[in-house]
This record gives sequence, structure tokens and C-alpha cells, in this order.
Amino acid sequence: METRHIGSLEVTVVGLGTNSFGAYIDEAGAQEVVDAALDAGINFLDSADVYGSGASEVLLGKALGSRRDDAVIATKFGMPLAEGKPCATPEYVRTACDASLQRLGTDRIDLYYQHIADPSVPIEETLGALDELVKAGKVLEIACSNFATGLIDDATKTAASAGTARFVAVENELSLLRRESTSAHASTLDAPPARGAELIATAERNDMAVLPYFPLASGMLTGKYRRGVEPASGTRMGSVPEERRAEMFKVYRDWLLSEKNFDTVEALEAFATERGHTLVELAMSWLACLPKVATVIAGATSAAQVKSNASAAGWVLTDADMAEVDRITL
Repeated sequence: METRHIGSLEVTVVGLGTNSFGAYIDEAGAQEVVDAALDAGINFLDSADVYGSGASEVLLGKALGSRRDDAVIATKFGMPLAEGKPCATPEYVRTACDASLQRLGTDRIDLYYQHIADPSVPIEETLGALDELVKAGKVLEIACSNFATGLIDDATKTAASAGTARFVAVENELSLLRRESTSAHASTLDAPPARGAELIATAERNDMAVLPYFPLASGMLTGKYRRGVEPASGTRMGSVPEERRAEMFKVYRDWLLSEKNFDTVEALEAFATERGHTLVELAMSWLACLPKVATVIAGATSAAQVKSNASAAGWVLTDADMAEVDRITL
């Protein structure tokens, strides 16, 4: 599989998101998914301390076992594990890192993200703590997630001025259906996270890699959802636990399963089919063709999904293809 760089890290163009570990799949399922990813050539495995309330990191570490050095492990801090607000104080950063290392069963985190901005803490304090972790060898590279353009610019300038480690990547939601800067997290930030052309331009300006998450728009870009039909069991929306269903539907369903999105998806599917490709291949390959994109992070709950994602980013779209996709989606 093609590899690209995130700072000093060499990663595969398709990555594995593990937010399903401990939430939708158990230890056996996580083992199956991780084995399938490594066997398919995927080396970038993306987690967070908040996924499964820590279970994702535990299951990821167990699943890797002796194959730890075959993987580039990314995880995150800063989103509250229980009720509370985002936190990025130096003390919190150090404590969160040690807790993640213990759960993962490793001596280093290859890529450590600030998961969400904390406007109450000056970015220089957070970067200072992260720089200490890098110098201690606990972390190799640092990144940010769900950050707005201004915050990314400020972080880069601050790191350069202070001589600390800098964010080498930004992980924001981006897909053919999520190209504008709106977010469920917008109410907790000074501005919505950057997406689309704004995100790419910001990454180019700050020499950062882009790591899109939710590339398949919670399954909408797989063709699994059909107009007027309830989400089937086994799909992301159909598998949401009962206690989280109301929350998820409130945030996503009105938008995700909208008539406008179905119109767009049907047009994209026709576009891909006419060129001998699937909708999944279009969704993954379009992202991989964008400037500064290093790895496309796709979640999976089965080996079959992993294999499908791993083989989906090899279509090199022409300029004409990209322009037509823009016409359909913008």
C-alpha cells in the first residue's frame, strides 16, 4: 500500500479508526479487525482515550500484542472522559498521556493529538507540556483534531516562537458529504473546525498533514442506507446502542439521512459506476487525491470492512473527475 508522511512518521494512505472498539465490538472483534488491517498492509491505527471510555485503547493494545512495532499508534487527549469540559492544562496532558500508555501497553505514542480545543488554556501551555512528552520519548509527533483555522495558525506560530514541538497534522471530519465548516462540536469552540478547501489551505500554509475522519459519512457513502428505509442492523446508524440512539439521531439523522444527501449519494454512485468503480472507492480515493492528505481514517467492525477500505483508495481521479465531483457535491 502507498505510504505518506506525518512529520517523521511513515503511514499508509488508508488508516484504521478504532472508535468502535469497546462500543460496538468486543475483544474478539477488535482482534479480528486489527489482524485484518495489519495483514492488508494498513499500519496507521487511530484511537482516543475517550473511545469506549478507555476500552478502545485497551483492546487496541491487546490486539497488537507482539506486532506493536508493525503499527503507528495514534491516540488523543482532551475530550472529557465523563461529564465535564475539554481540558488541555499541562498537568492534565501529562496525566492523560501516562494513562493512555498504560492502557495501550506500550512505551510510546507515535502520534498524540489534542482531541478538541480548550479555550480556557493558552495554547503555549499545552504545547509546552506536549514538548516535554516528546523530549521524554513518550510521544514521537503531536497533532490536533477538530481545530478551526485560526487555532491551527496560532498553534504553529506559538510553537515556532517558543521553540517547542509543533502540530504536524490536523485530523478533522471531511468527506464528500461533509465539506463545509459546521460541526456537532461547534458550540464548544470559538469557531467550527476547518473542512474542505479551507482545511487544505490551512494545512498547506502550516506544512501539516491532513487526516480526514468519517470518510464514509457514518456509512452514507457505502450505499447501505436507502431512501425511506430504516437503517439496517449492522450499519453504523442501525447498530447504535439504545442508550445513545436519541443523542446520535439528534446530531446526525436529520442531516445524514436527508433527501438532499440521498440525491447527492445517488449522483455520486452513478458517477463512480460509469467509470468502473464503487461508491466506497470514490469516497476514499477522492480524499486520497486531495493535497496534504496523508492517511484516510476509516472505522471498521469486521475484517470484510477492513479489506474493502484497504483496497478503496487506489483510484487516481483526473482533474476532470475532481471537477465533476465538485459540481455534484458543492
